[in-house]
Amino acid sequence: MTNMARRGSSTRHYNVADAKARLSDLVRKALLGEDVVIAKDNKPLVRLVPLTGGHTRAPGSAKGQLTMAPDFDRTPDDFAGYV
Repeated sequence: MTNMARRGSSTRHYNVADAKARLSDLVRKALLGEDVVIAKDNKPLVRLVPLTGGHTRAPGSAKGQLTMAPDFDRTPDDFAGYV
């Protein structure tokens, strides 16, 4: 593990090879709020952060908002030779 954190900073830097070997652990740390940075040649490349702001869709949430044409599943006349 490479720890290139500056004094007073809670950011931990990990080299690419170490991050590859410890990805599950680093994901857990990021989910717990720790600042995880992956570096190469002592230069920060990426920050590992949890996704936020997503919402879960509920089944049937678009009920009544969509309509289909009555002939939706009818084969068009000019496709007769293909079926």
